[in-house]
Amino acid sequence: MAQTQVENSLQAEQEGYKQTLGRRQVQMIAIGGAIGTGLFLGSAAKLHTTGPALLFSYAFVGLIAYFLMRALGELVLYRATSGAFVSYMREFYGELGAYLTGWMYWLNWALTGIAELSAVAVYIKYWIPNMPSWATVLIALAVVLVINLLSARAFGEFEFWASILKVTAIVVFLAVGLVVVIGGLDIDGHKAGFQNLWNNPGGFWPHTGDFTWYGPLLIMSSVVFAYAAIEMVAVAAGEMEDAKREVPKAVNAVIFRIAVFYCGSILLLVSMLPTSDYVEGQSPFVTVFDRLGLNWIGSLIQAVLIIAAMSSLNSGLYSTGRVLRSLGMSKQAPSFTLKMSTSGVPWAGIVMTSIVYVLGALLNAVAANAFEIALEAASIGVVFTWATIFVCQLRLRRLSDAGVVPASSFRAPGSPWTSYAGLAFLVFVVIGMAISGWQSSPYFWHKTNFVVVVVGIPVLAVLLGLGWALARPRVVANTGGQIGSRWTMNGPRYADTAATGEEQ
Repeated sequence: MAQTQVENSLQAEQEGYKQTLGRRQVQMIAIGGAIGTGLFLGSAAKLHTTGPALLFSYAFVGLIAYFLMRALGELVLYRATSGAFVSYMREFYGELGAYLTGWMYWLNWALTGIAELSAVAVYIKYWIPNMPSWATVLIALAVVLVINLLSARAFGEFEFWASILKVTAIVVFLAVGLVVVIGGLDIDGHKAGFQNLWNNPGGFWPHTGDFTWYGPLLIMSSVVFAYAAIEMVAVAAGEMEDAKREVPKAVNAVIFRIAVFYCGSILLLVSMLPTSDYVEGQSPFVTVFDRLGLNWIGSLIQAVLIIAAMSSLNSGLYSTGRVLRSLGMSKQAPSFTLKMSTSGVPWAGIVMTSIVYVLGALLNAVAANAFEIALEAASIGVVFTWATIFVCQLRLRRLSDAGVVPASSFRAPGSPWTSYAGLAFLVFVVIGMAISGWQSSPYFWHKTNFVVVVVGIPVLAVLLGLGWALARPRVVANTGGQIGSRWTMNGPRYADTAATGEEQ
């Protein structure tokens, strides 16, 4: 009986959503989440500063991402919910955990959205150099906002076709790249071939001049951002027609997508041109096709890159609307975030995030490096979100092994060690951000990553602490004082769980 009460309480936040995301949409959402601005645009600057060893960085972070997805898969097959990480933290670590997770995930997507909007502004300048960045930002935001407000199915359809375009662009590049590299063709006076992995200036792992031996290790902090959207599957699971069938397929395909799309692309980029030829602000894929004299393909890919950035922005609005509603149900976010349309869209939370995205337009108007600033700040939110997935999986496994809760039908292999490895890596990422940030500039306030870690994290902790102090009385009243985790190692923590806030 107590088991059923806990489950009913936690599932209450699903009321109002429509299970309209079909099989093809789910699979392409999963694929699209693995292909975004981090690869299409961000990889250029990383190649320039890191050299061929960036391939190692992407591969290692890709392995951690696979551990993450298997941990997430275990959670989703235990209980699919649109509240995702917020709901899992509420169940396993209590209301404070849910509050921190929800607002950090919202911050992650708020900053990521600004970064993606900045990327759209960069891409548009390829055709219209004089187009004001702020105007591009507002137009792009208006398009994805309308899509999100229509329905979950509309979101799914946009993601389906956006993913088709992104995958097609990468496959075209991989096909052309293989012909060029295996054939040893000449590219603008440079002979392509896998020998460039070690013939590149400085060798495979450059460590002289401006390079350092630990560069490929430190760059992992920004590589994490490239994989950041793969956890979208968990949020979408609550609106899937058959999550138990689709989630395992999507999760198991992650390692293949990472190996082919990310590592395959980086391998070919390194083999085709010296890494110094890739410059920040221009997609490395466009650089390659321009050097090959195939400018028209470069232009087509440039158009696909705009769709890719808008796809990520679309995912951000979708995710935050649902996470804010989960927070609102437990009085941890403004009550207006509970509002839903008749088509099952939590429109109020989506609009709230959109207002923050407008600040991205202002940022573009005053900061030329808006993309990098927002990207690095968003990394903290990504790290926190990934950490919550690992710790929730560890808690679920302990409870299920003890027979307190049913075991998930899709258990993560290698647990708990894979989750421990993931958490250790995330600690390393934060340390790496601070070190790389300190070395990036002689001027303190230009040391972006260092400032984000050393100044930003404490400020964020204070703001979250103040927010919890304001929200806690409402949460306590709403839950009847039941703000702890739902389980102990001996069973349900509370005798009467049916009165928890998620049923309100």
